[in-house]
Parts: sequence; C-alpha cells; structure tokens
Amino acid sequence: MKNSTPYFLNSVSELHTFLKIKRPTHPLVSVVNFDDIPFKSPNDIKTIVYNFYTIYLKKNFDGKIKYGQQYYDFDNGIMTFFAPKQMFSVEAGSSAKVEGWMLVIHPDFIQNYPLAKRIKEYGFFSYATNEALHLSDKEENIISELVQNLQHEIEAMIDNYTQDVVISHIDLLLNYCNRFYNRQFITRKKVSNDLFLKFENTLTAYYQSDDFSVLGLPTVQYFAEKLFVSPHYLNDMLKNLTGQTTQQHIQNQLIEKAKELLSTTNLSVSEIAYQLGFEYPQSFSKLFKNKTHLTPLAFRQSFN
Repeated sequence: MKNSTPYFLNSVSELHTFLKIKRPTHPLVSVVNFDDIPFKSPNDIKTIVYNFYTIYLKKNFDGKIKYGQQYYDFDNGIMTFFAPKQMFSVEAGSSAKVEGWMLVIHPDFIQNYPLAKRIKEYGFFSYATNEALHLSDKEENIISELVQNLQHEIEAMIDNYTQDVVISHIDLLLNYCNRFYNRQFITRKKVSNDLFLKFENTLTAYYQSDDFSVLGLPTVQYFAEKLFVSPHYLNDMLKNLTGQTTQQHIQNQLIEKAKELLSTTNLSVSEIAYQLGFEYPQSFSKLFKNKTHLTPLAFRQSFN
C-alpha cells in the first residue's frame, strides 16, 4: 500500500532508528552498509525527506527509485546524490536485497569548513535519479576504498583530528565523483550531443515563436523541463560539451534575436526589450552592452 506521507528525518540518529540498525558512532556523519538493513516487504514504498547530504552506491538493486512522478531502473555500480530536503521514494523489489552503502553527512558536521560552501557547488547533488553516476569497475574500487577508509575513521576512537580527517576523505570522495561524472559526459558523448541538439532546437523554436514576449525571458528551468532533465545536469552537460553554461547559451541566442530586431525593424529599444520579455528596457540595454560592447542604439547606428 502506498504511503503518501513522507518520512522527515532530521538527524543521522533518526535515520539509524528508521532503518532499524545500531546507533551511529558519530551523531553527524555515518556510513551505512545495506547488508545491515533488515529486508522490507516487497510492496513497501517509502517517501523520504532527509535533512542531510546523502550519497548512495547501489549494486544489484531489485527495485526502482521514484523521482517526481517517474520510475527508474538501477543496475550495478550506480551512485546517486541527494542534498538536504530533497524528496524521493524507494520501492523495494521482490527478490535479492540491494547491496552497497550510503554515506550521510549532516550540514552541521562540515560547518565552518571550506567544504560547506564547496559541496553546494557540486551540481550532481541536484541531478535527477536517472542522471546517476554509472561507475566502471575500476572507479567503483576507488570509491569503495575511500568509503572504507572513511568508515574506519568514523568508527575509530574520536579525537581532536577525527573531524578534519573525515572531512578530508569526504572532500576527496566528492572530487573523484566530479571527475567520474565528467568522464561520463565524455563516454556518453553521443547522448550529450543528442541532448545538445534538442536544446539548440528548443531554444531556436522559443525565439521563433510569437509567445516569448508573453512568456517572458526563457529560464534554465524552462528548457530543463522541456528536455526532461534536471537544470544542474543540463548546465553541467552543456558546460562540459561547449564550455558555456545554459544561461550563456540562452543569452547568446537572445542577443542574436535582439540584433535581428535592431537591424531589420524600426522598433524602439524599449519596444524590442519588451518584445524579448524584459520587464525593464535598462536591463536589456545592460545585457546587450555586456555581450557586444555596444549599446543597442550604437549597434543600430552601425548599419546606417
């Protein structure tokens, strides 16, 4: 039976209690081996909200992850990442238990460390589940060894150096994950190129339509939804493929449309700004000058 009420877990201790495993050695960080979690009934569906960072590595998972309204199958060597307050649900399968581990990090644990700011810059914490990291055997061995060392440090006697050492391990782990994600963009270049082409076509169609003056300036979220990917994934994919972010691509296309209107119509700069979806003409003029080093009027006069 579906459970529509999400489980809000605010602490690492609450997670351990929820999973029916022994209390964590450290109250703010823990590595949980899936072998230690009691098997749940086949029809059990849990919608969960963690108030901490969670990193999963799943193997042989006979089940599905639901992100939003869509289900995704998982296979060997899959890593997924969740930032605090993200909601997801897990539907258990009917046979073998999932293998792997999960690393949970409460934000308080990394507070006052550079990692507290840097962890928010890793886009993969906001990727959708179908955009998971698929590890090679070699990569999985590297990650697993790091986590084993991390777990050893957490479970060892806590001293004045424990937090520094554990955070160093987490930092290194995330750097490797970032590296492997960039590898994935390269090894799946055809998929990335197909997505890029769809993005370009969708962007062009947006500016060729008669609706964009009503819809307003296009957003990264708009195109991510059209392409059925998360905004962070789209941004990271485009940056890896082209060197430019999604926002830069949007702005470049917008400037090209502005140049067309400035050079082929008698519309005023304000009228063009409103037609392009800007609320204030000054914002349009500022962006145009930043991109072209000319004001809209100076650009128009260059054709006379």
